[in-house]
Amino acid sequence: MPEGDTIFRTARTLGRALGGKALTGFYSTFPRLARFNDDTPLTGRLVEHVESRGKWLLIHFSGGATLATHMLMNGSWHIYRHGERWQRPHGDMRVLIENNEYAAVGFRVPVAEMHTEQSLARHPRIPRAEIDVLSPEFDAAEAARRVLAHPDETIADVLLRQEVMAGVGNVFKSEICFVTGAHPYCKVSALGRERVQAVIAVARRLVGANVLEDSGGAIVTYRGLGRRTTHASDPGASLWVYGRAGQPCRRCGAPIRRRIQGEDARVTFWCPCCQPMPDGEDVDG
Repeated sequence: MPEGDTIFRTARTLGRALGGKALTGFYSTFPRLARFNDDTPLTGRLVEHVESRGKWLLIHFSGGATLATHMLMNGSWHIYRHGERWQRPHGDMRVLIENNEYAAVGFRVPVAEMHTEQSLARHPRIPRAEIDVLSPEFDAAEAARRVLAHPDETIADVLLRQEVMAGVGNVFKSEICFVTGAHPYCKVSALGRERVQAVIAVARRLVGANVLEDSGGAIVTYRGLGRRTTHASDPGASLWVYGRAGQPCRRCGAPIRRRIQGEDARVTFWCPCCQPMPDGEDVDG
């Protein structure tokens, strides 16, 4: 599943291609989107701006309509110039937005909804900007309050709660815990306020470091951009613990551990030496 950094870069790219330009076409295989366009045509409207909210991508049109999409595991947005060959089958197209220069194609997008400003504000799953780690409106104090409101849950599970702090996914979850020395199975209550604040600060730094400009402002489709949390120049050493079960820790040499965690059975990686449990005991498995 794409994490917040991937959706942020996608929104930035779509904004470059669509922002401030009038639509010449809008098509969708989603009946509700097609019906919306039939009743209130989007052709001729401007794309006012494109933004990410955690793992949601929002395209705001003039006139008050907003298209909200979520990629889940398999969805993606591509940008093409007119006449350029698509890299995915036309049968995978779910949403197509066109202007005079570009076509933005949502391939296999599983969730797509049209909202007004009011319905967007009421949506229970689309996070507000102040809890999105990549938003300039991010409120660290509010994020800390939300994390601390889950004292009996493990910090790794809480980091994945998009209604608590949006934008952190499974890769960053393990990496944030490692960088802060927090055992992923440690309960929030055992960490305390100061360490929770440190976890939040590191989450912003690590996710934010992966959305720095890297294309010279070009209109591109991001494919295969490597995620990085270490300072190593070697592309093979870009992550501290994620995906490295049994390999030596880059700091202490201890074998990295791996375990399935939480109700959603997400995989977690950690170093048992660099991330001890507060009571000095490790988890089994």
